[in-house]
Amino acid sequence: MLKVEHIRYAYSGIVAVRDVSLEVRANEIVALIGSNGAGKSTSVKMIAGILKPLSGRITFQEESIGGKPSYEVVERGVTLVPEGRLVFPQMTVFENLLLGAHPKRSRANFKTNLDRVFSIFSRLGDRRSQNAGSLSGGEQQMLAVARGLMASPTLMIFDEPSLGLGPILVHNLFELIKRLNAEGISILLVEQNAHLSLQCSNRAYVLEKGRMVLSGLSKELLNNAFVKKAFLGL
Repeated sequence: MLKVEHIRYAYSGIVAVRDVSLEVRANEIVALIGSNGAGKSTSVKMIAGILKPLSGRITFQEESIGGKPSYEVVERGVTLVPEGRLVFPQMTVFENLLLGAHPKRSRANFKTNLDRVFSIFSRLGDRRSQNAGSLSGGEQQMLAVARGLMASPTLMIFDEPSLGLGPILVHNLFELIKRLNAEGISILLVEQNAHLSLQCSNRAYVLEKGRMVLSGLSKELLNNAFVKKAFLGL
């Protein structure tokens, strides 16, 4: 479904991503783990069209999307749930969801998608007229995910979704990710909580200093000596 080959990016001449390659197959959850500054968020921003790779190739469903603007990437079925939620605080919950439904591919399904997100996140339905900035951190994360679902994605990218959430909300979020995957959405999960990510995913990649250093089945990486020492505290 998604194929990333040798992408590279630099900020003001400082290389953040040197050589990243990965794949997400249909109906998979793939985790991308690494320490702070490893290049995880930069990598997914290139996939989502927010940043343009200096080199390399990105294809989605055998069509090149590398370097295309983010609105074109969304139209092809790729949605990013960004780090830090980035909801529009002065807009209502409903208005944020309406923006998520802007892609042409999702407009015909607006009512169906809206009913779906309110069935998943009943709290958002109760707060549909409330400004997003007045929501709790957990509710804003719900809204960020719901906004992404309004675009009718076939691939969702989650960038540090558990950041700032308490243990119960983190558990609920990972259960939701598994549920969305069971409903047919492929997932690329960027997350510092390596243990939960590896438990949740089918396969995983380990990023270090802008390069892929390890990949494999998640259940095998859970027992890998390097992963245990670097990310699991074992």
